[in-house]
Amino acid sequence: MLVSTRISVLLAGLALHFAAFVTAQEGGEKVVDGFSEADRSAMADTAEKHEFQTEVNRLMDIIINSLYTDKQVFLRELVSNAADALEKARFHSVQDDSYLGDTKDLEVKIEYDADGKTISITDTGIGMSKADLINNLGTVAKSGTTNFLEAMAEGSDTNLIGQFGVGFYSAFLVADKVTVTSKCNDDPTQHVWESSADASFTVVPDPRGNTLGRGSRVTLHLKEDAHDYLSEDKLKDAAKKYSQFIQFPIYVKVKKEVDVEAEEDDDDDDKEDEDDVETKDDEEKEEEEKESKPTKKTVYEWEQVNTQKAIWLRAKEDITEEEYTEFYKSISKDYLDPLAYTHFNAEGEIEFKSILYLPKKAPFDMMDNYWTKRSEVKLFVRRVLVAEKFEELLPRYLNFVRGVVDSDDLPWNITSKKLVRKVLEFMQELAKEEESGGDEDEEADGEEEKKEEKKDKSDEDGTW
Repeated sequence: MLVSTRISVLLAGLALHFAAFVTAQEGGEKVVDGFSEADRSAMADTAEKHEFQTEVNRLMDIIINSLYTDKQVFLRELVSNAADALEKARFHSVQDDSYLGDTKDLEVKIEYDADGKTISITDTGIGMSKADLINNLGTVAKSGTTNFLEAMAEGSDTNLIGQFGVGFYSAFLVADKVTVTSKCNDDPTQHVWESSADASFTVVPDPRGNTLGRGSRVTLHLKEDAHDYLSEDKLKDAAKKYSQFIQFPIYVKVKKEVDVEAEEDDDDDDKEDEDDVETKDDEEKEEEEKESKPTKKTVYEWEQVNTQKAIWLRAKEDITEEEYTEFYKSISKDYLDPLAYTHFNAEGEIEFKSILYLPKKAPFDMMDNYWTKRSEVKLFVRRVLVAEKFEELLPRYLNFVRGVVDSDDLPWNITSKKLVRKVLEFMQELAKEEESGGDEDEEADGEEEKKEEKKDKSDEDGTW
């Protein structure tokens, strides 16, 4: 009896919320990120206010006031965080078959609202409880924040913000307010975290109930100078650029126009029309054909943007020559096949996976801006692109080398030394193979000449 009463109360609450949502829509009430004005009012009345950790305040001041060269790294960091949450959910599902419940698809979805001026990134990962929202988003590991601040003071590249565990705050590069809605299996209540980067944040139970099932939704209320990100193409390009090798599917909501056929009449009308058609003249038939032409209808679909696989994570024997060549052309934009390549895993003090290519022809601009040019080897961390060109990976005299390097954590100086050594050894082996091949060709040519001389001599002897 008690259980049925609770279910009735829950259903009544959901019905009231749905009725309020429909009323808001019909009355022209503005709904942003799924929250009506009534929802916002209820959240304001019951929200708990918390102060940010001092280090977080310093961190956000730097992010907001710094002149970043590439603000779209916010999408890279938020998608990377979503992928980490999905990996944790996948790990739990291996240990517990019932963990995923009804939300079995592990995925990331990106969409924008042109009217509300928002971008939302939704994942079906592990999600966060109320305590997680306060601890994970209100405070950060002091070591990560301190290291990031020290790196900034030394003039390091701010695009590497994700390496210090503080990538979430890059959202404030483009947003003046961030809303995080999250639901995890350990907390029966879905909560909403929100901050306007004003030294405080609020946490409140979601008045709409459980809308996610499991996972998190990060919504960015964009600044005026970031409205150019309200574009399908821009979101797809950024997602492909930084996250095309993420193992979980990433979808972007796209708008498409499809043909819709005219509605068919009832069966009775069809029978009557069959009799009438016989008496219609040619002009009436032409008019009917014009009227029956399909009309356009706008629909929204989820389009996957990360269809390419990270082949450097696979075993060498499982990769074909065609796959190596195709991958080279995709990252180098070269129309020729590579001269040679090496695929290796570095182990020991630092571990990383890499595929390096030597182009068949020297790049036409290899010597242009030689002293300012950076290495063309792409740097990945856990399959997320963190730098397309990185000066410290290879010296300038090797800037013709193409490829990828991927690791969970990269001490740059050690990695650079290993890469340089590997490239030079690879080129040395290639040179030896060519030399040995040349010697064999010379020997073969010499033997052919000797055979021809013997043949000529025997012919001469035969003539006498």
